[in-house]
Amino acid sequence: MKYFSLFILAITLSTALTAQKIVIKGSDTVLPLSQKEAESYMKQNTSSGITIIGGGSGVGIAALLDGTTDIAMASRKLKMDERLKLQEAGTAFKEVIIANDALSVIVHPQNKVNQLTREQLEAIFTGKIKNWKEVGGDDLTIVVYSRESSSGTYEFFKEHVMARKNYASTVLNMPATGAIIQSVSQTKGAIGYVGLAYVNKEVKDIAVSYDKGKTFVIASLENAKNKTYPIVRPLYYYYPTSKEANVKPFINFILTATGQKIVEQVGYIPLK
Repeated sequence: MKYFSLFILAITLSTALTAQKIVIKGSDTVLPLSQKEAESYMKQNTSSGITIIGGGSGVGIAALLDGTTDIAMASRKLKMDERLKLQEAGTAFKEVIIANDALSVIVHPQNKVNQLTREQLEAIFTGKIKNWKEVGGDDLTIVVYSRESSSGTYEFFKEHVMARKNYASTVLNMPATGAIIQSVSQTKGAIGYVGLAYVNKEVKDIAVSYDKGKTFVIASLENAKNKTYPIVRPLYYYYPTSKEANVKPFINFILTATGQKIVEQVGYIPLK
């Protein structure tokens, strides 16, 4: 997997001859993919310029609402209240799935626990399980890291892994995915979750079971593509229809065979 800079929240990509023409804001998960796609796109379209800013899906959707972005990156679907706000503002928009992503559960490399069931993950993140010895590990306090509530990954994990239960008050919320990687790599009792493309040798990816422990599957590109890994989600672009002429060429590029090859190279799951 490609190693991404830990705290990169904003990436500005532009040619020397042009001003920026597309602004993209939102999901940290989608951020490195958008960066690579933009780099490739601008090599072929030298008169274009793209600015990409992370911060979380909620940040991108808020920017869509206030008109400060051309595209909102999101690792979750728009919520009903967000759709209503856009409707009330008279902002017609379109949704495009640009790729899929496997969500990896990570621990410190020295942690001897190699697998957990969905139910165990729910208990850990809701605070019912507090020590690694309760799930076959060492007598060590579990330190839980999560994204902030503005993150689409936070929302997705809560809905699909925690069965909509609330996070424990002891969970440490981090401002970016890279911060979770760093924190887990430096804390022996830590656990967290990140998009598959962010996983590196500094942390350990553990296998997950969604059939109460009968089968455990590790997050990987192959397992996500063959649908044996259970925690897979779409990655979205949202844009106002008023900006379609400006943004559609770039979005169409991502959906081409070339663009989807970049998806796989970066560590995400292509649509086909």
